[in-house]
Amino acid sequence: MNSEILFRPFRLKSLNMKNRVVMAPMTRSFSPNGVPTDDVANYYGKRAQGEVGLILSEGTVIDRVSSSNDQNVPHFYGEKALAGWQNVINKVHDAGGAMGPQIWHMGIMDNHHSGWVPSAPFEGPSGLNRPGFNNGNTMTDADIADTIAAFGRAAADAKRLGFETVEIHGAHGYLIDQFFWDATNLRSDIYGGKTLAERTRFAVEVIREIRRQVGDDFALIIRLSQFKPSAYTNKLAKTPQEMEAWLNPLAEAGIDIFHCSQRRFWEPEFEGSDLNFAGWAKKLTGKATITVGSIGLTGEFMAAFAGESSQPSSLDELVRRMDRGDFDLVAVGRPLLADPFWVQKIHEQRTSELKGFSVEALSQLV
Repeated sequence: MNSEILFRPFRLKSLNMKNRVVMAPMTRSFSPNGVPTDDVANYYGKRAQGEVGLILSEGTVIDRVSSSNDQNVPHFYGEKALAGWQNVINKVHDAGGAMGPQIWHMGIMDNHHSGWVPSAPFEGPSGLNRPGFNNGNTMTDADIADTIAAFGRAAADAKRLGFETVEIHGAHGYLIDQFFWDATNLRSDIYGGKTLAERTRFAVEVIREIRRQVGDDFALIIRLSQFKPSAYTNKLAKTPQEMEAWLNPLAEAGIDIFHCSQRRFWEPEFEGSDLNFAGWAKKLTGKATITVGSIGLTGEFMAAFAGESSQPSSLDELVRRMDRGDFDLVAVGRPLLADPFWVQKIHEQRTSELKGFSVEALSQLV
C-alpha cells in the first residue's frame, strides 16, 4: 500500500497540518459535570504524539441549559470547563499537534439511560427528534437567537484558548440537523420551509455569527450527514441539485471545510457516479472536504456500539479516491480509539502491528 498521499501537509487559513489524517469526533463521556479532566487531556495528547494531523474533539456542548442529555459530556462554556480545555490544547500543542473542538447542541433527545436530565426541557425546531417522538419544547425566536449567540461565544473561546479550528456539529439528528430534516422541522416561519434550501437558515445564521466572532482567517468546519441514527437510509438531499442548494449557502456563510459523515466511505452518494458524499460536496462547492466512514476497519461504527468487533482493512480504495482528488482529508474514528499510534504505524508501514476494534474500547480512555 502506498500511503504517501496521506502524509502530505495541508494548510488552510489557521490550519497547518503535518498530514491529511483527522481524528474524528467521538463522544467519550469522561468529563464529570462537563469538565474535561487530566485523563481527557492525556488521551488527546497521546493522539498528537501519534502523528494525528488534526484532532477534532468529542462533541462539547454550548451554553444552553438543555444542550446536553449526558452529565458527563464536556461543556465548552464556564470557567472550570474552559480551564479543562486549556489543559487539553496545551497537551496537544506540547506534542506538536493541532486541534479543534466540535461545538454541539443536541436538540431534542431521548432521556439518558442514567436517569440524569437537564434542568430545562430539551429544545428543537418542533419538539421532535424523529417522526412521532416529541420530548421537548419548540424553540421560540428568543431561544433561537440565544442559541446562535452561544455558538458564537463557544467559537470565540476556542480561538482565544489557542485551538486551530472549530467544527460545528450539524449531523446525526442533533439540533442543527433537526432544522435541516423535514421530519423534525415542521415550522412555518423563516426557520422552516418545504425545501432543504429553506431549512438551512438556522445553520447559516449560526455560521455567520461564528464567522463574525472569529474573523475571516480562522478555519471553520461543519460536520453533516445524510443519514439519521433513526433512519439510516435517509437522504436530506436526494439529488446533486438538492445537495448544491443545501451546501452552497453554508459555504457562502463562512464554512471552509465540509466533514461529510457516512457509514461506509466507499458507498456512492447518487446513482450514475462512484463519488461519495465528500466527493460530491467538493465538486459542488469547491471547498475542501473530509471523508469518513469505516476507514481502516471492517464493519461500520454503529454496529460497533452494538458490540460488533472489527479487524484492520486495506486503505487502497481510500488512497485511490484521494489520489483522484475526491476529498482533501480523511477522518479516522475507531482505529484511533483503540490505538493512539495508528497514524504513526501507517506512516512507518508497520501494518502488522495494527489492532482491531472491540466494544471494550468504548469504556476506557487509553
